[in-house]
Amino acid sequence: MLIHTDTDRTPGADSWLACLLAAVAGALNTAAFEIVGFFSANMTGNLSSLSDNLAKVKWSSGGFFLALVLLFITGATLATLIVNAGRRRNMRGIYAFVILIEATALIVLGTVEITVSLASPGIVLIMCLSLLMGLQNAVVTRISNARVRTTHISGTATDIGIELAMMIDIVLRRESPKQASPFIERLKLHGLTLFGFFVGGVTGILAWNLLGYAFLIVTGGLLIFMAMLSLQRARKHASSAKLLDANQ
Repeated sequence: MLIHTDTDRTPGADSWLACLLAAVAGALNTAAFEIVGFFSANMTGNLSSLSDNLAKVKWSSGGFFLALVLLFITGATLATLIVNAGRRRNMRGIYAFVILIEATALIVLGTVEITVSLASPGIVLIMCLSLLMGLQNAVVTRISNARVRTTHISGTATDIGIELAMMIDIVLRRESPKQASPFIERLKLHGLTLFGFFVGGVTGILAWNLLGYAFLIVTGGLLIFMAMLSLQRARKHASSAKLLDANQ
């Protein structure tokens, strides 16, 4: 799921990636909204809010939304730089390593929120989550070759509409039935992304109400488990490749 890239990826790997990481993003987004009243990964809404505040000469509020957009971009930039460095060194587990960074940051953030009395805890939370959502979205986009995006759903909902329209044309024989397979596959993928985000959102609210900021630590722990499994598989693959080369 977090190892294979490009032509080595299977639809199943993309589906698991979409469902699991979209659920994480949905949970973090809804929890952030419950705490602060803003979505950490909704850059469309944040940029619109930035425009609205600047037009009304509300510099302080505008600066806040500008910071969210810039932090999201910064997260995506950092993730891409790390991935590029890993790919140049043929590190198969580099994508899992970036998710491991996200997981560790979530645990640190949750611990800080629980143990330290911050002046503006909600503001710190949503800014950190914007950075981490940018990081996660870049990882998912790169490893899936832009087939999967997990932190926002507008594009995914659009893709579902496109695939449904194509399927309608195929059913009505306006398009060749031979073309149905890739449309069905993409429809499944986008549907799982939407479903994962929705379920994650519901779970995020319930977990926040039950656990408070410890919810961030639990989420980080789940991501660590996911990343470590992928890193273990990457090491096994590397060992197998070295053994094969030695035998040749």
